[in-house]
Amino acid sequence: MNARFDPSGPLKGAVAPPADKSISHRAALFGAMASEPVRIRNYLDAEDTNSTLAAVRELGAIVELRADELLIRGCGLRNAQPPGRTIDVGNAGTLMRLLPGWLSFQQGSSFVLDGDESIRRRPVDRIADPLRLMGARIDAREGRFPPFTVHGARLAGVEYELPVASAQVKSCVLIAGMTTERTAVIEPVASRDHTERLLLRAGAPLERSRDRHGLHRTTVGNADELELELVEVPGDLSSAAFLIAAGVLVPRSRLLIEGVGVNWTRAGFLRILERMGAIVVGEVEPDGHFSAAEPVADLDIRSGPLEGTVVEPDEVPLAIDELPLVALMGCFAEGETIVRGAGELRVKESDRIATVVGGLRGLGADIEATDDGFAVRGTGGLRGGRIEAHGDHRLALLGAVAGLASREGVEVVGMEAASVSYPGFADDLARLG
Repeated sequence: MNARFDPSGPLKGAVAPPADKSISHRAALFGAMASEPVRIRNYLDAEDTNSTLAAVRELGAIVELRADELLIRGCGLRNAQPPGRTIDVGNAGTLMRLLPGWLSFQQGSSFVLDGDESIRRRPVDRIADPLRLMGARIDAREGRFPPFTVHGARLAGVEYELPVASAQVKSCVLIAGMTTERTAVIEPVASRDHTERLLLRAGAPLERSRDRHGLHRTTVGNADELELELVEVPGDLSSAAFLIAAGVLVPRSRLLIEGVGVNWTRAGFLRILERMGAIVVGEVEPDGHFSAAEPVADLDIRSGPLEGTVVEPDEVPLAIDELPLVALMGCFAEGETIVRGAGELRVKESDRIATVVGGLRGLGADIEATDDGFAVRGTGGLRGGRIEAHGDHRLALLGAVAGLASREGVEVVGMEAASVSYPGFADDLARLG
């Protein structure tokens, strides 16, 4: 499905973004692992998160859709039931990487995971390697691609140092570590901590520290069972980021983004924007803070001029999903915007470095790809044109925002990809415009 987004007048009004996709995935998975029913409010109704609900049903959990919440009656930490057929993760990379952590300790059982064409291009060796070290057996196509089989086993604890900071790989290892005496994950820089917060709330023995070399260590121990009761999912900052970008780029705009999760490990994009000169007002969680709660705030966004900036590698894990928007903002900023250390973008739903650079260049951007990022020279805006989504929801959303701020408008080819995370995006933009 193609959709056209023409230059917009000022965007004004209040809008609540969709529920947080990362937290929704985790809430459903932990609900399925819990010993008592778990209520989830504001669960994201989108393709990716519905794939997670389908998967936990296949594994023996009962999912009840109520008027104002979701109720999951789990099958317990150690009692996932092999469905006897392939578990389809759809396009959900988070599900593909987190679910094996749970399946890896289902002793004597095997589970096959597969997904769509995009998922089949995404390597699983980064989760398979630590799970194998712990004692699980993972059989993957060509050794590293879906479909792949997880053979559950009795696991041993490990100290695993991530080559690259990744919340999804970290989460997989921590989930697997809940049946070991002690498992530690060491990261070179901090990544999203939603899994740790839910583990803490659910009663798992969890500790975090940072050593004198700056390495981040998270340790989990044996958990007999998990208890959560209620999870309230905040608005998704990664989805809100596209509204924020539109509010900053479209002249004379003023938006109130309501009920957004402002966990500091997700707010890297806001810190980058503020450095570029954007006007974003709201109480964001202080850097380094950790508790079981997910902080929520309203964000007041105003349009204004931007200056180029440099995004360094230690910032990348805290803004990984929003880096395509940094490239877009750089097109409108004065000077040069550079992103370094973002090689992780090459193994997302698409090679996001290649697709973002190619897509924006086709709209008139002065942008170049590097091995681990990109460099954008601000030209004051974009001409417009046509951009391919390549089945990537964030590229579809990027094209829509680019169209509103461009001189001639943008046609997004494959706009249906946005339904993975933000099905109502075009409707929200129309209402605000």
